[in-house]
Amino acid sequence: MVVVFGIIVVALVLFVTEWLPIDVTAILVMVLLMVLGTDGVVNFTEISTGEGTSGFSNSATITVLAMLILSSGISQTGVVQILGRKLSAFAGDDLDKQLLATIGVSGPISGFINNTPVVAILVPVISDIAHKGKTSPSKLLIPLSYASMFGGMLTLIGTSTNILASDVSARLLDRPFSMFEFTQLGLIVLVVGSIYLMTIGHRLLPERVPVDEDYVQEYAIEEYLTDVVVDDDSPLIGSTVDDAIDHVAFDADILQVVRDGEEFIEPIGQKTLRAGDLLRLRADRPTVQQLVDRETLTFAGNPETADELEPEAVPEQTLVEVVIPQGSFLAGKSLESSTFRQRYDATVLAFRSRGETVRSNIDERRIRVGDTLLVQAAPDSIDRLSRNDDFIVAHEPDEPDYRTEKIPHAAAIMAGVVGVVAMPWGTIGATVASVTGVAAFEALSALSLPILVTALAGVVAMVATGVLKPTEIYDAVEWDVIFLLAGIIPLGMALEQTGGADLLGSLVAETGTYLPVLGVLWVFYIATGLITGVISNNASVVLMLPVAVETASQIGANPFAFVLAVTFAASTAFLTPVGYQTNLFVYGPGGYKFSDFVRVGAPLQLLLSVVTTFGIAFFWGL
Repeated sequence: MVVVFGIIVVALVLFVTEWLPIDVTAILVMVLLMVLGTDGVVNFTEISTGEGTSGFSNSATITVLAMLILSSGISQTGVVQILGRKLSAFAGDDLDKQLLATIGVSGPISGFINNTPVVAILVPVISDIAHKGKTSPSKLLIPLSYASMFGGMLTLIGTSTNILASDVSARLLDRPFSMFEFTQLGLIVLVVGSIYLMTIGHRLLPERVPVDEDYVQEYAIEEYLTDVVVDDDSPLIGSTVDDAIDHVAFDADILQVVRDGEEFIEPIGQKTLRAGDLLRLRADRPTVQQLVDRETLTFAGNPETADELEPEAVPEQTLVEVVIPQGSFLAGKSLESSTFRQRYDATVLAFRSRGETVRSNIDERRIRVGDTLLVQAAPDSIDRLSRNDDFIVAHEPDEPDYRTEKIPHAAAIMAGVVGVVAMPWGTIGATVASVTGVAAFEALSALSLPILVTALAGVVAMVATGVLKPTEIYDAVEWDVIFLLAGIIPLGMALEQTGGADLLGSLVAETGTYLPVLGVLWVFYIATGLITGVISNNASVVLMLPVAVETASQIGANPFAFVLAVTFAASTAFLTPVGYQTNLFVYGPGGYKFSDFVRVGAPLQLLLSVVTTFGIAFFWGL
């Protein structure tokens, strides 16, 4: 038991510090459990090799994998973006309408498409709504993330956490969640949370991104942009842009070359420099001064707005923000080691990381999930970034390439996936048999299928109907999420088998001496919310559910009520930007600070803790 607690502590430290990616941490946990288990070196964790790797074959893991693919199929049709743009026209420049549009799209849709890709799809849509409506994106992007969490609690498939919690509940209580198990309470959470965001929440949000400022001013990079002219006797004459500056000695990039009134941006690496060329540099003032002194260059001023950085001959946008989602090849790497510039003919001018704006030595800094890069690139390079699942470009392309003709197919497939699971086949069969007198209709009761089967069938149907191409299946899966699930599921098993859950349950059950059952339920909600604020929501479910069930049994309460409290708390993590992936998606584009999530999220978390615990007591009993 002590060893299992030690592994949990190690996992928590690694989750919080991000010394390793979360999926790698999960694999490490899996390895430690097996090495210290029944087939390993010693028997401390009581986890065999088969149990240690069982997370890969677990029904929750496979179901999440299938739902990610289905969500990708929906996004390929563009239906979410189309709805967003229609609501954009409705919203105009009225903040209340913009909030209503944001919540009205992300909330309900997140009940039927995994809420993480919903937010990834809508970040550029909502950013455009804000810019066109003369509103700070800071006022809309946190509401976007929070509303998707509300919506995720409408159905079993709204979030991967629900699917995982259902699997754990089936193992511990022999009671998995039905498709609409908690829809009634989810609707209440959606309505109450939406009212809070519409009335109080947005007033607590500062305008971190001022409405009228462009990217240059927003990232405060004026001091890092300088124009210089190549003198007639400069040693740079005849060299290419790639070779002109020693990047080991100087933290500087040539962003543009202006020659005879014509402006050139990426790709310019092989362009040969001539006398009289104007070079636009990204570098701090001391570095520029050294280059001027050594390379015979002449100062020519400083661009102060984004318009000055964008070539007049290029009508499309050349400056965009790019968010790094989980699973991106760039996460955990530096710009230099990833060869980002060479791959995409794009230059990073600055980036935001956990509330800090990085403007110097950016090539050496490690990029983390949720970081937002300010990128300059040619329009075709921006289009390539937009089509790549490794990035979320916070700007919608002017002519998006969606498979709109496949919207009916995708909608029918999702309806089938949900409908077959939700349909009460036993009741239907018995009713038809009694009306027709044909007893064979009672066999319809056997048609009840788990979400795992219908979701996998939906994947096949998506490919068969052309909604998805076969090669897109693998790109649609967030493999880090799959490895995270596979790694932490055995940790929950070890916590149960070694008696760790019993010990923790006994300790928490002591609160029952001083609190009523409803109070203990509320404690579990709050504790899960706090834990989820610093580690993965899926990890918090795996760790907290066995303890919750054990606590309920010791105080004579309904264990299923405690399972639901933990599930709701883990799926609605508002307090920090790192507790839930959708919060990370909006962290950079909204220009938020860590404290913004606490300021808006803490009252919301407290409000919903009361609403949820009373709702659970009312609908399921204690």
